[in-house]
Amino acid sequence: MQNPEQAYQAIIFDLGAVLIDWNPRYLYRKIFTSEAEVDYFLQQICTFDWNEEQDAGRSLLDATELLIRQHPQFEAEIRAYYGRWKEMLGGEMADSVALLKELKESGKYKLYALTNWSNETFPLALVQYQFLQWFDGIVVSGREKQRKPSPSIFKLLLERYQESPERSLFIDDNLRNVNAARNIGIDSIHFTSAIQLKNELMHKKILN
Repeated sequence: MQNPEQAYQAIIFDLGAVLIDWNPRYLYRKIFTSEAEVDYFLQQICTFDWNEEQDAGRSLLDATELLIRQHPQFEAEIRAYYGRWKEMLGGEMADSVALLKELKESGKYKLYALTNWSNETFPLALVQYQFLQWFDGIVVSGREKQRKPSPSIFKLLLERYQESPERSLFIDDNLRNVNAARNIGIDSIHFTSAIQLKNELMHKKILN
């Protein structure tokens, strides 16, 4: 638990579902005719676990060809996952980005992003979301060949930017990742909404 007398120095943000609206359903609702078909495809074919292997460094080509061998009847739909990946990107999550801007403009904190993201698709996000330039550093799991919730990727960020866990705060929508950060001594917020995040930051005296 953060000592009230000890100031935070670093705030570490997850990106997807915190600052960036990314959802494969945006694409597959264009491809399939019913929500049930979308559910089946994302739960049984292009699954969360499959996608996380790309976040950990597996190439998009290898991932795509693996699934096509397993599910040849869905070849076109599987190829669309990365062939039309940009269609999964929604806009920035404006209320959360406004909080990030407020933190940046305060000049009080180092700001970092720690994201589970394929290194092959992340450059597209860098072009689309200008606020990513506000960070003092970004650690991308696909580049590092390791991903949250592994303790090693949290430690990598801290060591790379010479930050201490005791003076850092981590924000993520995935409770699994939040618990991993807490387990190595990083105070963390389980993000559920921008309003909730603002209240938490005010409670911690980070925002007024």
